[in-house]
Amino acid sequence: MMDEIQREFCKSHGIGFLPPEADSILGVSLNVKTDILPINGLRHLPSRGTSGWYIWAGDDFSPEDDSFFQPLHYSHISMWNPLVIKYLALPPGWRFLTDGSYEDIWFDKELLIE
Repeated sequence: MMDEIQREFCKSHGIGFLPPEADSILGVSLNVKTDILPINGLRHLPSRGTSGWYIWAGDDFSPEDDSFFQPLHYSHISMWNPLVIKYLALPPGWRFLTDGSYEDIWFDKELLIE
């Protein structure tokens, strides 16, 4: 089901389809499980079992706080917040922002710099 939603989303936007590996890890803030909006996501290059995705709720996050992003298996994200599912096959370098009715997706080449 997630695969179909993601494939259609990427196709409708003319963007390549690159879903995370089923057993890969996302970096997700705990506030994604709450009603805080908007939901933000960005994807770096995958490495060592990670998908490259970092997802958080609200306007800000704290990159200095090592505990802000929690590891979450890709297969469990739908239980945390189904709003993000359709975006997760966007290739590395893509970002999204959504509140459920408004959405923005864009490419950020800075995410591909290691």
